Amino acid sequence: MPDTPAPTQPNVQNGITAIFRNITSVIRGKDDVVELALITLLARGHLLLEDIPGVGKTMLGLALSRSIKCPFRRIQFTNDTVPADILGMMVYSRKEEKFRFVAGPIFAGVVLADEINRTSPKTQSALLEAMTERKVSIENRAYRLPDPFMVIATQNPLEFHGTFPLPESQLDRFMLRTRLGYPDNEAEREILSQDIGPDKIRELPAVVDCKGIAEARKMVETVKIESSVLDYLLSLIDATRREPRLALAVSPRGSLALKRAAQARAYLKGRAYVLPDDIKRLALPVWGHRVVAKTNGATGTVDRFEVDGILQDILDRTPVPV
Repeated sequence: MPDTPAPTQPNVQNGITAIFRNITSVIRGKDDVVELALITLLARGHLLLEDIPGVGKTMLGLALSRSIKCPFRRIQFTNDTVPADILGMMVYSRKEEKFRFVAGPIFAGVVLADEINRTSPKTQSALLEAMTERKVSIENRAYRLPDPFMVIATQNPLEFHGTFPLPESQLDRFMLRTRLGYPDNEAEREILSQDIGPDKIRELPAVVDCKGIAEARKMVETVKIESSVLDYLLSLIDATRREPRLALAVSPRGSLALKRAAQARAYLKGRAYVLPDDIKRLALPVWGHRVVAKTNGATGTVDRFEVDGILQDILDRTPVPV
């Protein structure tokens, strides 16, 4: 991410750059992934970190949350976690002689949902309303969640024992999914030589408050998309719906998510307008978990990397506006 400030609100832009530097001081060699996390934050979305154990999923979530002066809660999901453990419950008060609502950990600015696929579908579905509408309904009453509100969820896609894969309806609530992967040799040398671990995360200072995040989000919404770039986005959407290898194409929610993410990326790059490159760069992480490939007739399964290949084919053959 460049140091060049955006054309508006330079103090706000500098604060976002400070978050980036804060996180990359402990998450080495993954600047592109950190950038995607910031894009999700600025675009009012939720982030799904999906990868094998030990590559830094939880550390990235913690580093992002600790860089922001907003209420933070961490939920460690297990197979016996119930919706009330997340949302809260009505508790009878003898002193007041009535029931009162005790808020759960979902009532925070940043919520780290660790190993979300280890909890039951009933508990997973309890997050749907919170992630989509920013509110929670308990006993026929609605309770608004804080602003900003963001869920950062982690999961291991390769371990199936004792897990409950997220359904498409739940995956669709995440604006962006990304994988970290193994660090390169130079980054791992820094990790080993500086002993970067959980203790380093706890030392990170908070550099931007909730007001700063709210101002940055308003700036993102002012980033312009020219008609030619919007037509390019529409062409990609239409191509997914005409693609014979896809059983489920991009929905209107998915197209809106890519538009907002592209605006956020343009803002991070110091531009007041979206380029086709913003769309191309974000299409896979925004759409990869939303579309579904047709199953293999021989095995009845879908290769998890097949969807990315199909989307890349669509990107390669769709003309880019000049």
